[in-house]
Amino acid sequence: MTEANIVLEAKGITKQFPGVLASDNVNFDLRKGEIHALLGENGAGKSTLMNLIYGLHKPDKGEIYVNGKHVVIHSPKDAIAGGIGMVHQHFMLIPVFDVAENVMLGDETVKNGALDHNFVAKRVTEISAQYGLDVDPNALVGSLPVGIQQRVEIVKTLYRNAEIVILDEPTAVLTPQEAEDLFRIMHDLTARGVSIIFITHKLKEVLAVADRITVMRAGKVINTVKPAETSEADLANMMVGRNVILTVDKKDHQATEEILKVENLTVRDQRDLETVHGVSFSVRGGEVLGIAGVQGNGQTELSEALTGLRFPTGGKVTIAGKDLTSKTPRNITESGLAHIPEDRQRHGLVLSYSIADNMALCDYYYPPFSKNGVMQPKALDENAKKLIEAFDVRTPSAFVNAGKLSGGNQQKVIVARELSRPGVKLVIANQPTRGLDVGSIEYIHSEIIKMRDRGIAVLLISAELDEVMALSDRIAVMYRGKIVTIVDAKKSTREQLGLWMAGAHVETA
Repeated sequence: MTEANIVLEAKGITKQFPGVLASDNVNFDLRKGEIHALLGENGAGKSTLMNLIYGLHKPDKGEIYVNGKHVVIHSPKDAIAGGIGMVHQHFMLIPVFDVAENVMLGDETVKNGALDHNFVAKRVTEISAQYGLDVDPNALVGSLPVGIQQRVEIVKTLYRNAEIVILDEPTAVLTPQEAEDLFRIMHDLTARGVSIIFITHKLKEVLAVADRITVMRAGKVINTVKPAETSEADLANMMVGRNVILTVDKKDHQATEEILKVENLTVRDQRDLETVHGVSFSVRGGEVLGIAGVQGNGQTELSEALTGLRFPTGGKVTIAGKDLTSKTPRNITESGLAHIPEDRQRHGLVLSYSIADNMALCDYYYPPFSKNGVMQPKALDENAKKLIEAFDVRTPSAFVNAGKLSGGNQQKVIVARELSRPGVKLVIANQPTRGLDVGSIEYIHSEIIKMRDRGIAVLLISAELDEVMALSDRIAVMYRGKIVTIVDAKKSTREQLGLWMAGAHVETA
């Protein structure tokens, strides 16, 4: 490639936040018509670099060039004017607007004093046809599947004449089929001269779709390689700085008695809409039941009802033979539940408390943490130090407030607390590895399997289908608030599970 092929170049980019060197003299370039993947663990500096390029932050040092011209990007508006578009992991769409209204938002076309909806709809149709996006400009966004909503975001960038598109974790909420469809769209875009920066933590995806891969660690670029020159193991090593076991090593499970029994459970959300419709299933000791599904199909409300964070409107929940329907979180925890919640900051931690205090949140009123109603700081400290080392929590001390930790380290504090507690009979793990690097994922996966091998029942809820398939003994697929099937994990395939996740209700044998 010659310099004429480089459409974007970042030179010597440095960005310091209080106590963190987020971007350390980073050099990065993007060539015309390529997919350049940016890979790294949580906190590696990927998002910081992209936010600097998109104008959400300003670099302390360094320069950015677009098509060989030095540019200063003060805001996303400057980035868009320079032909740079970004599709964020959490879509920036308004559900009650239709596609055309969402596409023109912030760049409205007016005719005779009114919004020119027809003009925008026509352009959306033209862009959809040109790039194989198949988006209806008149469809209400809130009624569209997640995969189509993502297409709307891509149309938005192309409508603004973006020649460089940043995709931030674009497959995080997609079924396998939707992800494959996205990869086709990405290749169609690059074939027409669009250049793509693809941010992800999924090693298989970058090897399958990228032309080049840049790995970042601790704010620095470690290396830039081509897929043919590397492997999943090599990429993981570069990301984490050590060898990582990427497969889950588990023996055949020995299921025992029924621990969790859910019967005809119905749950309503905060809008008072029923989001879980008559769900029934059970989990036995010594097995992992994984719940697969695109996020937003009732998994959150189901988990909250099982753990006492939300009262169900019907049905029954039994743990180890004890009816715990509509009981408080403390009642359920004391009956043998360990809970890794989906929202770690709202439901997993007290951010203003120290790590030591957070690691004893479930048991602080029991010995050795409490004696005659008085907290025992030495016992709290010793417990925290042991768990910090065992679970590799990155912190200068046990007395740092949990709110000052990175998201990944906050998750490790929760996992350490929950999986180390005595008397656990059931683990409900909701997105247990969200925001973690491959090394931490490896460790947490092994801990979950250890719990299962000790005869503990595990209910795993995850948006990562690979995680569900790797850890589960049985897999339940949830779609629009119902469990549409429960299958043996050994007999399931990504393709079949993906179809069920998308609502293709195929009968199982």
